Amino acid sequence: MEIILKQDIPGLGYKYDTVKVKPGYGRNFLIPQGFAILANDSNRKMMEENIKQASHKAEKLKADAEELAGKLQALSVKIGTKAGENGKIFGAVTSNQLAEVFKDSGFDVDRRRISFKGDIKTVGEYEAVVDLHREVKASINFTVVAE
Repeated sequence: MEIILKQDIPGLGYKYDTVKVKPGYGRNFLIPQGFAILANDSNRKMMEENIKQASHKAEKLKADAEELAGKLQALSVKIGTKAGENGKIFGAVTSNQLAEVFKDSGFDVDRRRISFKGDIKTVGEYEAVVDLHREVKASINFTVVAE
């Protein structure tokens, strides 16, 4: 079953993408929740017209995302947390903590757009990927230090 996404869905696609999904997933979840519409001829034409009208706005959003990515990559980020003597921290560093550091620095980044490779459970240097736009992803290096 082919559907057109009405908003970004992690792991599936971005807004206005046409994707193939299993019929039950599309019919029972995506379409009733308002996340997607059926990809028939009239809906495709309607989405193409919407894309044309929103193209100028999309270019501005992409430019803003690229500017924000440059500023975030230049930022030196340190996250302080309680740790034992061997460098193992109590708990784990989460995307919430990194989003709070960005917020304190004056950047508004949604925590759901921040991802790590694996769990962060020791003191050291790490890398996070921030998905700012469908074509713009920023790689941020940060340090976890013991308080």
